[in-house]
Amino acid sequence: MSLKHVMEMFDLLDSSTASGEAIKQYFADRGFTNVVVQTVEGDKGSTDFIKVTVPGKNGKSNGGTAPTLGIVGRLGGLGARPEQIGFVSDGDGALACLAAAAKLVEMQQRGDVLAGDVILTTHVCPDAPTQPHDPVPFMDSPVDILTMNKYEVVSEMDAILSIDTTKGNQVVNHNGFALSPTVKEGYILRISNDLLDLMKQTTGKMPVTFPITTQDITPYGNDLYHINSILQPCVATNSPVVGVAITTSVPVAGCATGATHLIDVEQTVRFVIEAAKWYGVNKCSFYDEQEFERIVSLYGTMNHLQTLDGKVKVQ
Repeated sequence: MSLKHVMEMFDLLDSSTASGEAIKQYFADRGFTNVVVQTVEGDKGSTDFIKVTVPGKNGKSNGGTAPTLGIVGRLGGLGARPEQIGFVSDGDGALACLAAAAKLVEMQQRGDVLAGDVILTTHVCPDAPTQPHDPVPFMDSPVDILTMNKYEVVSEMDAILSIDTTKGNQVVNHNGFALSPTVKEGYILRISNDLLDLMKQTTGKMPVTFPITTQDITPYGNDLYHINSILQPCVATNSPVVGVAITTSVPVAGCATGATHLIDVEQTVRFVIEAAKWYGVNKCSFYDEQEFERIVSLYGTMNHLQTLDGKVKVQ
């Protein structure tokens, strides 16, 4: 169970003084120091980016060959102070990501070391701005999406699970979490059966998925509708990305307080940890490599969808 770690992280993050340094100290107090915190100033304030690397016994950081899973906690901010008092719904992505990091560190210290490295990234901002959005208001962020991707999407990630609160919509109506199709290099691919099986295993229920559109996998800033930022990591990497959406049965604003359901977050944490276990031993595939090669050979590359102007950048 990961509920203890969810509760401990929630207690740290539900504060007007929440910071990356407080998270770093949390891990240091538990004898773990592989945590990097970087404060970045934006047009609308500042935020603390956090990177936690949990090395695997056959991980690349130790000279091994096991693939590296990235777990990104995507959000605008933990709070919307002074407009809103308290932890906002939008913060669930960071909460789940950091609770997963805490659980993985404790597992390792107790002798349960995963095969592959796991890199967990997110950011901490207790006073982010908001912005209008239909059907409910969005949380904004003190930094733009390009900056988020710069610090949260790292080249070592061979596959990415992007966790984001996804409650402000009418296309997924379910209390818990839901999975997106895999996105890779501008293609929306079929949903991973391995991830669906792990969702059944960790929830004890039939898996829930949510639809995405071409607009959702293009970069922010192009004046197109996006369900939210859950799939924005896909514009900054050629690794496969799957969205792990923390959801509700009714639309809930990202800037709403009192809207975090710790049991739903805990389910999400257990799911991403199980995915990390199996991905590191090559028993959890995000996509069919041969099928991807086939679709590219038939229809060409779609990398232009990863760019703001539709033009493929020259490397």
